Amino acid sequence: DSYAACQREVDNVWRDGPDWNARAIRNVARMGWFSSDRTIRQYAKEIWNVPV
Repeated sequence: DSYAACQREVDNVWRDGPDWNARAIRNVARMGWFSSDRTIRQYAKEIWNVPV
């Protein structure tokens, strides 16, 4: 029930284009720093035990 209620809320926001766009922009703006190079280096070190 809670999933369906949340999905209905998302559907309502999506129908309001300007609100949806504003939320999407804020979401991207608040994202943390991501670097594929850093991620691969971290995986190599922590998961695959490759000396880096």
